[in-house]
Amino acid sequence: MRPDPPSNHPGLPTLNPLKRLASQTAVYGVSSVFGRFLNYLLVPVLTYTFAPAEYGVVAEFYAYMGFLAVLLMFGLETGYFRFRAGGEWPAENVYATVLRFLVLVNALFLLAAILLREPIAELLRHPGHPEYIWWIAAILTLDSVGAVAFARLRAEDRAGRFATIKLLEIGVNVGLTIFFIYLCRRAFETDPHSLLGQLWDPDIGVGYVFIANLVASLLKLMLLAPQLRDGFRGRFQTNLFNPLIRYSLPMVVIGFAGIINEMLDRAALKYLLPFDDATNMAQLGIYSASYKLSILMALFIQAFRYAGEPFFFSYAKQQDARQTYALVLNWFVICCVFLFLLVTLYLDLFQYFVGAAYREGLDVVPVLLLAGLFLGIYVNLSIWYKLTDRTLLGAGVSLAGAGITILLLLWWVPIYGYAGAAWAHLVCYVSMVVMSYLLGRRYYPVPYEIWRVLGYVAFGVALYLASLWLQPVLDWHALVVGTLCLAVFLLAVLLLDGPRLRQSAVPLGPDARTMRD
Repeated sequence: MRPDPPSNHPGLPTLNPLKRLASQTAVYGVSSVFGRFLNYLLVPVLTYTFAPAEYGVVAEFYAYMGFLAVLLMFGLETGYFRFRAGGEWPAENVYATVLRFLVLVNALFLLAAILLREPIAELLRHPGHPEYIWWIAAILTLDSVGAVAFARLRAEDRAGRFATIKLLEIGVNVGLTIFFIYLCRRAFETDPHSLLGQLWDPDIGVGYVFIANLVASLLKLMLLAPQLRDGFRGRFQTNLFNPLIRYSLPMVVIGFAGIINEMLDRAALKYLLPFDDATNMAQLGIYSASYKLSILMALFIQAFRYAGEPFFFSYAKQQDARQTYALVLNWFVICCVFLFLLVTLYLDLFQYFVGAAYREGLDVVPVLLLAGLFLGIYVNLSIWYKLTDRTLLGAGVSLAGAGITILLLLWWVPIYGYAGAAWAHLVCYVSMVVMSYLLGRRYYPVPYEIWRVLGYVAFGVALYLASLWLQPVLDWHALVVGTLCLAVFLLAVLLLDGPRLRQSAVPLGPDARTMRD
């Protein structure tokens, strides 16, 4: 096992925990933001190439993948962090137990998908493309096994290797997608018998997106081979597996409920919208493209999750843990409000990332960004059930949120279309934040500055609404008004929290004064 970094050794100065979390989030964030930005570049490629109904197929299948990815992980990623940090079992055996179990169940899943691909394609109303089914299943299998190896890298603070492999995976995925959909497709249209033209099959169409993803996932697993080999050197412990799976299975419920909240709309829109199948798929494509415009918020939350989960577990025994968690939430919300304003105030620029046929959905982007912000707050608040092993209660909160999502989708989508789906997201996450905060106050009280947090959210929304009002009143360009509002927000943060930021950046420990960044 990789030894702890020198900064964790006794007698050496210790970095401020916020600085450590920020540095880890930055590394994961660079890989996530840059990598997903590369992926984000596919949005214009796809939306300028395919009609909304065709793009809707991609959105639909990736929504299905979100649900299956949670089921195929069995919540064992979080379970691995919990039992590895507990110290009751050798870390290598915890890893081996998780990895071997997931390899077995995912292999069985892939076999079933291959054998049943045709009836499943019929069920999903894609009878002409049964190959999509086993391609998707293969991607899920490779990603589930790879997720355990990535979890080990995260637990060992090997963010650099994590980021490198992630970037290579995404780079290959994006590169192959552009190669097939842009180069090979154009070559086929020019000369079907050319070398590149023969690689394009019009019957596969958007299915090349899945082929590129499959190749990238396979490459990722090859790069993770050293971590996978380590998993077969340890020992599968039955006496460890039983408590491990009991702890982890509620995380499946939590994760599945979370996917309902995040992705059920894209899986269900074609069934809930009151139009014919072709129109419903076109509406799904427009909504999914609009969802992509909220990607910056999702990227930041993802980066924070990667760094935050192991940090929260490892820092839980420190005397000032709860005060630190409160400060983390405060700065997290400031960053999220900044991202909300960055996208909404400059939406006139961001809109060009999607084709003209998709821009009728721009009105839902602010709602989706705000929903993502509250999701991020919930991610912070949810530490209470993870640190106190009350995962069943946490599952209850997620299930309640899923129930709200399902109810509102059934109610609002037939009436308001995909706008109803966006508002369902927001109401769901606000409700989950309230529930989690109240339960956290009882089981793991953290001195969150709740009014400061909500004040920043309200201030951000007010600035966005003010920009809409000021633009026609002042007759200024939208980008000028947006820049002015963003500057007001940054100035307010500097005045209200600037001194605290400078104070929290000071290293801790007896030798702190001698440390240099």
